[in-house]
Amino acid sequence: MHLLEIECIDVYYGQIQALRGVTLRVAAGEMVALVGANGAGKTTTLRTISGLLSPRTGSVTFEGRPIHGLPAQEVVRRGITHLPEGRELFPSLSVTENLRMGYWPKRSDKSGMKPAMDHVMDMFPRLRERAGQAAGTLSGGEQQMLGVARALMSSPRLLIVDELSLGLAPMIVSQLFDVLRQVNEEGTAVLLVEQFVHMALQNTHRAYVLSKGSVVTSGVSADLLRDPALVESYLGGGPSAETASSEAVRS
Repeated sequence: MHLLEIECIDVYYGQIQALRGVTLRVAAGEMVALVGANGAGKTTTLRTISGLLSPRTGSVTFEGRPIHGLPAQEVVRRGITHLPEGRELFPSLSVTENLRMGYWPKRSDKSGMKPAMDHVMDMFPRLRERAGQAAGTLSGGEQQMLGVARALMSSPRLLIVDELSLGLAPMIVSQLFDVLRQVNEEGTAVLLVEQFVHMALQNTHRAYVLSKGSVVTSGVSADLLRDPALVESYLGGGPSAETASSEAVRS
């Protein structure tokens, strides 16, 4: 049984169809990339998994139980956390206070909060240095570190990440991917949408390629990376983190 199973979902924004029969799987312990050109339906897929959107047809199953149609807060309680594009931190709250908000699904276990906070701050020592600082005053890279750390506070079974690298310098992106690999090695499955296609495929086990709301191909990430026709046809070549430094915002 897969950890996450999406079966033939159709998703609409009003009368506009955004996803058409999307099917994908994530096994426990996997890192899976969802890649494609802008407007392919990647973010819509993640929002449907996390309960922010509901499929008109099809199903989303997590740990063998259907979750489509559940409110987002219940999806979080089931063990899925979503780091959205743009981070959506609480800018006026401190680093520590933002992390406490991430622990909300497990708030009944008060004894677990400090170990969880220590663990994520060990992953991101800079957050320990900035513990009392307002999130809105952090650099872009530090804010993304905080976003990842907050998402991990509830010890999710599945972490879904939308555009980890957006607006960040390549060095910061590389550090963040190092953390995702560590999280994955510790047992958390990861499903990510990423603009740096080469980096996404280099750091995941499998990948799905979306185009115009449909899955056009899937497979082992390393195999997809070696298919230049596929990358050119559906991904536009995809910038690599190493060649995008001139486009990134230094953080």
